Amino acid sequence: MNKDLTQGNPQKVLWAFCLPMFGSIVFQQLYNIADSLVAGKFIGENALAAVGNSYNITLIFIAFAFGCNIGCSVIVSQLFGAKDYCTMKTSIYTTLIASGILCIFLMIIGLLSCNSLLRFMKTQPEIMEASALYLIIYIWGLPFLLFYNIATGIFSALGDSKTPFIFLAFSSTANILVDILFVKVFSMGIAGVAWATFICQGISCICSLVLILKRLSKIEAKGHIAIFSWQLLKKLSVIAIPSILQQSFISIGNIIIQGCINDFGVSVAAGYSAAVKLNNLVITSFTTIGNGISNFAAQNLGAKKYTRIKAGAYAGLKLVWCLCVPFCIIYIAFGKYLLLLFMDRNSIEALTTGQQFLWILSPFYLVISAKLVADGVLRGTSAMRQFMIATFTDLILRVILAFILSNITHSSTGIWAAWPIGWSIATVLSIFFYTKQYKKLIS
Repeated sequence: MNKDLTQGNPQKVLWAFCLPMFGSIVFQQLYNIADSLVAGKFIGENALAAVGNSYNITLIFIAFAFGCNIGCSVIVSQLFGAKDYCTMKTSIYTTLIASGILCIFLMIIGLLSCNSLLRFMKTQPEIMEASALYLIIYIWGLPFLLFYNIATGIFSALGDSKTPFIFLAFSSTANILVDILFVKVFSMGIAGVAWATFICQGISCICSLVLILKRLSKIEAKGHIAIFSWQLLKKLSVIAIPSILQQSFISIGNIIIQGCINDFGVSVAAGYSAAVKLNNLVITSFTTIGNGISNFAAQNLGAKKYTRIKAGAYAGLKLVWCLCVPFCIIYIAFGKYLLLLFMDRNSIEALTTGQQFLWILSPFYLVISAKLVADGVLRGTSAMRQFMIATFTDLILRVILAFILSNITHSSTGIWAAWPIGWSIATVLSIFFYTKQYKKLIS
């Protein structure tokens, strides 16, 4: 069901739109959590470290999928809000064609460079083979990752956040079951974990694309609908490329930080692998709500209803803060028990590492969530330069401080402390840019 986000009470409309998106990303994260959980519990600590090690590289590919999602979603939202359905359809077809070409390029680069990237991260010899195997299977599934994210962006742009939720609920649940089947019953090891994700994400992708094309056929558009437009590709790229660069550089930063973490041994790497999955569940949830705010802001920008953009930002802030508090309490009070889902009690160093990571980061979820809401408005209103400045400030600070503080403390605790500092400074910047952008719109 397509939904116009330019009508109705902003808070009710935004919450009704974003809550299914939150549910979707929880299930999306279950893909990665399930891989680590099954690897750690049924294969061993080395397998858990291998999945976590490879995950930092997969985030680069996810960055491209995220950028294509955002670029398409923002432009389609603006055109949908302006009721320009002919151009809207052309923008969707243009995204699909351009993304297909990009996907081929990414797969070639990924297959040729995966071993070099693993060595760059100082991957320990005992997990090198498993990390490479997981990564190669993941790269073969890139078309599913990319086109599923584009389909999700289109659904969101049309005001439909429930359909992606339904797809993800079924596919991620199936992924957990197939993970266990391949590892426990068929004894496929870490390859089974990777193939389970490949299969389940593939089915979800194909179903989503079929439904999108069916949905588009029902939207009446007057005039000629071009299959491809260089002009629209340029507009899409203006939004997509900064988002890709943002996520890519964050991923590269994480790879650099992973190299620093690997210096402390496999147990610390395994503890970080488990804890960062729990952390990413929260951060990605807030980012997804930020994407929903981008759609809300973009539709209202297209409809020239600027005051609703500010109302949507406040409603989004209330929503993420309502989610922050329980996450923070759960991770501080019960983090140990969540980490035990990935490992056994004998992994003392890994367990301690994971707990320290969660204790240091979770109190600052209130801070980073405010940044991601402001970023959502900046993206939705095409203020990409400001968005990039705030993002790179966070990344650069975290990478530099991770090395400085780990050398000062001579422990991995110094690395974890870099996150809150980077988050806090970047949040101040994002809120400042959001305020200036809103004043510019209403002036």
